Amino acid sequence: MRISLNEIKKYVSIPESVSTEDLIKLIGSRLVEVEEAIDLAPKYKNAYIVKVAECEPIEGTHLHRCAIEIGDCEYENSDLSGCGGGAAEPIGAAPATAGGRNHCPTNGDSRSCKVQVVCGAPNVRKGMLAVWLAPGAIVPQTYGNENFKLGVRKLQGYESNGMLAGLDELDLGDDHSGIVEIDPSMDFPGTTRNVQPGDSFADVFELNDIILDIENKSLTHRPDTFGLIGFAREVAGILGINFAEGLVSSKIADMSISGSIFLRENTIGRAPATAGGPTGARDDITQAGDGKISIKIEDAKLCPRYSCAVIEMKDATEKEKYLTPGVVFLAKAGMRTIDKIVDITNILMLQTGQPLHAFDYDKFIKVGNTKSPKVTVRLAKENEELQLLDGKTIKCTTDDILIASNDVPVALAGAMGGASTEIDASTTKIFLESATFSLYNLRKTQMYHGIFSEAITRFTKGQPAGQTVPVLNEAIERLGGELIETADSYPGKQKSEVINLTTHDINSLLGTNYKTSEIVKTLANVGINDTNTAADLSFCVPYWRTDLHIKEDIIEEVGRLNGYDNIPKTLPIRPFIGAKEDEMLKLKKQIRSILSDNLGAHEVLTYTFVNKKLQKLVGEDTKDSYEIINSISPDLQALRQSLTPSLLEKIYLNQKAGYKDFTLYEMNQVTKKSLGFTEDKVPNVEHHLALATTHDYYYAKALLENLAKSLHLNIAVKEFKSGPAYFEPLHSAEIILNGQTIGYLGEIRMGVQSGLKLPLTSAFEINLAFLLDINNHHIAMPRLSKYPSSERDLTLKVPADLAYESLKDAIVNTLDNQDNLIYTITPASIYQKEKSTKNISFKLSFASTKKTLESAEISAIMEEVINSTAAFHASVV
Repeated sequence: MRISLNEIKKYVSIPESVSTEDLIKLIGSRLVEVEEAIDLAPKYKNAYIVKVAECEPIEGTHLHRCAIEIGDCEYENSDLSGCGGGAAEPIGAAPATAGGRNHCPTNGDSRSCKVQVVCGAPNVRKGMLAVWLAPGAIVPQTYGNENFKLGVRKLQGYESNGMLAGLDELDLGDDHSGIVEIDPSMDFPGTTRNVQPGDSFADVFELNDIILDIENKSLTHRPDTFGLIGFAREVAGILGINFAEGLVSSKIADMSISGSIFLRENTIGRAPATAGGPTGARDDITQAGDGKISIKIEDAKLCPRYSCAVIEMKDATEKEKYLTPGVVFLAKAGMRTIDKIVDITNILMLQTGQPLHAFDYDKFIKVGNTKSPKVTVRLAKENEELQLLDGKTIKCTTDDILIASNDVPVALAGAMGGASTEIDASTTKIFLESATFSLYNLRKTQMYHGIFSEAITRFTKGQPAGQTVPVLNEAIERLGGELIETADSYPGKQKSEVINLTTHDINSLLGTNYKTSEIVKTLANVGINDTNTAADLSFCVPYWRTDLHIKEDIIEEVGRLNGYDNIPKTLPIRPFIGAKEDEMLKLKKQIRSILSDNLGAHEVLTYTFVNKKLQKLVGEDTKDSYEIINSISPDLQALRQSLTPSLLEKIYLNQKAGYKDFTLYEMNQVTKKSLGFTEDKVPNVEHHLALATTHDYYYAKALLENLAKSLHLNIAVKEFKSGPAYFEPLHSAEIILNGQTIGYLGEIRMGVQSGLKLPLTSAFEINLAFLLDINNHHIAMPRLSKYPSSERDLTLKVPADLAYESLKDAIVNTLDNQDNLIYTITPASIYQKEKSTKNISFKLSFASTKKTLESAEISAIMEEVINSTAAFHASVV
């Protein structure tokens, strides 16, 4: 974003003691980083306003031999030639004085001095005022690149001193159809006289200027600063100067409807009385017509306010005859002149931050087949088509907002108008729109359709609805046509916010000692006024400050505007006590050591956001996900519900890169709507551990068991009854700890593996909160025996539908009831030859803590174990 320092000075009286360098530093430390300060003065050095005194065609060419009056100007070149002295002398009869301030050698009168220039522009003529680039000047279009320096050279045998410049050569536009013409009735800035030959072009058009190139990403939350008025207000606040809303010191330049700069009182950007600011701003629309315009807004969240006007315009697409300050203003901001209507709307957008759009009125009602405008603001239908002004036909998404004429789309709201209502030479009436739209929808529109215009850039910052009417009223005045009809729909109107706090609140948080009067003045300078209620401090938030909601916001403003670097540096008065180690971080550190150092797994860190397509592929319910409104990428749309899908994507990328037989894991937060909210009304989150490996179920299970053993956790796996849809039910299990399901383990479903182009992949995911609860309690060391152990193998024939875990639980319960017995039970095999039955084999190990077990005692234990399985119709094989 480019901001003119000269334009800021029209709103703020910057003290002489504050140099440009100091101001830039203050802006950088208290508002936004200034990436570059661009000095325009050298670019337009040796450029002057001149009068074409004589103009004769050169026979057989398109060129003209001109004598120009250069007045009392200064230039650096010593080769200037071709002065004609007085008007009676032939063109180019005598040489001029070399270099310095120009004086005619014939009669000493600089005002009658003429210089010869050969010009090929078709519009050059006797009597016009033009812009002369004197010998020694660098053509502005080439400045900073090839730096083409002008001199004196012969064209068709005639000496030509410098050149008469066109708009493109002055780097003020793209027009190359002729040289620029200056309005002879234009006032020289700061005087009552008209411009005259010899005046510095840079002085007349305020090009002795510093352009601040702003890094605007840090201003995303401040839509007001995307307009010159809002930015100037902030500069005033930084300097401790009251920004006099609407007073003489805050006049605005109407820079587009003529060659002169007309100053009049600024009513834009002022807070209406309802917003707690100075009174007098026109928040009510200029009334006209009999209410024939119909406005239907389907959802106030999509379009809080829609204001419009019908204006009869003659020569709607007419370009200005003369070079105007408005054209220069646009160029300094990085924009180009188009025509009268577009220029005025663009200038207002740059000044206020509020974009406007003009439709051809007759085309608008023709498209909708109505007698008067019937506006509908709605969401687009999936794949609904619209041809835009740039000639492209787009297919809309359901996130796009459309402006429709009687439900027929005519514009992509906030982004670009439609071709069907384009203004052209036949336009006699315009339908002017001033509205605000959902910044969240427009960010999606911007990214999806690749539209990055100045208008949508401002809309995606959330332009305040309170500004649409004041800017529309200003546009009506500047356009100068006949106002026929106006309308305003404001379904999203909200009550002004009032923030109460105390002086103590501010000082205690900032570590300052500001007086109440200092705080009130600091905030009043930027239009945040104390309402003088019974409360210590009660500030009414102006409509343009959409970022102020809580008292900490106000406190931040006080610190920022006064400068954080001015806050006294003091040591904290609180005692220095070391922070207690976070138990969750401690647990994660343990797990990281076990998985990475002992088990050979690789930790990854993936995005917290995932694509909805991935969620649908793995079977997650996308309606249970929190959608990211301002996502950093169209591929990262929702907060993830689990970690495993992200790991599966990384499995694919790694195996595509040639890696085989590897294991990945991640520990991170997940959330979903069904988890509800905390007391602070923020979504509940869970800390999960997920692991994915290019091996089968048993490999993943072994990793889980090793992890659990290292953490001294007694986990179990049970039949998979319900859980994540990406697990294959027949090859998956629930992970149980102390009778609670803490996660799931299994092979990834074939449909998911196919969709993600994965090899055989298994995974598990657990909620670390359950592990943390166990870790916070005393962990009993396993019992040991000094006596020898005995082993027995047991194979049982059971029904085919009996779960292994059920049979194992029965055996474990029997062994737990034995006195002084230490045991282990390990699965050996599961073998199924017949459909109705299967064989399950265990390896059992026994030891007593009191003595060496005898054979009879072991046999008795085995008998009890076999009897405990009778309920399952088990028989020993």
